[in-house]
Amino acid sequence: MAQSVAQPTVTNPAVPAAVPAKLPIGAIVPWAVFFGILMLVLLYFVGAEQGATSVVSGEGVHEWVHDARHLLGFPCH
Repeated sequence: MAQSVAQPTVTNPAVPAAVPAKLPIGAIVPWAVFFGILMLVLLYFVGAEQGATSVVSGEGVHEWVHDARHLLGFPCH
């Protein structure tokens, strides 16, 4: 069975190296805020949606996130 060996390539000085594009911070901030709020809402529904602070009445939300509560260490019984 023949074995192949990768040969080093010689870089051409006439071709510039690839430079990553800079992303302005102003483009990241709205997405960071959006995902931060989304994570806080998700954390509320998993961790606190039950009892006195309940937004949705009944046990529906509790049953949907029951296993996630135990996985994240939130007591629920």
